[in-house]
Amino acid sequence: MDKLFFSIGALFAFIGVGAGAFGAHGLRNRLGADMLAVFETGVRYQMYHALALLAVAWACTRWPGAATTAAGWLFIAGILVFSGSLYILSISGMRWLGAVTPLGGLALLAGWICLLWGAWKGA
Repeated sequence: MDKLFFSIGALFAFIGVGAGAFGAHGLRNRLGADMLAVFETGVRYQMYHALALLAVAWACTRWPGAATTAAGWLFIAGILVFSGSLYILSISGMRWLGAVTPLGGLALLAGWICLLWGAWKGA
């Protein structure tokens, strides 16, 4: 699992850098300030949790177990739902996606709790 989570984390970080550049250069003149801020929030949380996946990869080698593995999958789901919904919302204007975004946030929070539990149990 460590290699998988590390690889996905690195991929999400790569995509996050690209999305950030796209937002800063490609969307600046196409989106209003409010929607550009929404897009940037998606990028910021994607980058934070791409790095968190790298930490999960390390944690899998130090404290292997179900909680640590769950943390990785929850971070992946959270990035896809939280950041993905913000990207689509900001570009498309589909406001109903704002109701989906908190589900991604809950997955990210649950990922942190699982990572905490995995470290605590494994210590």
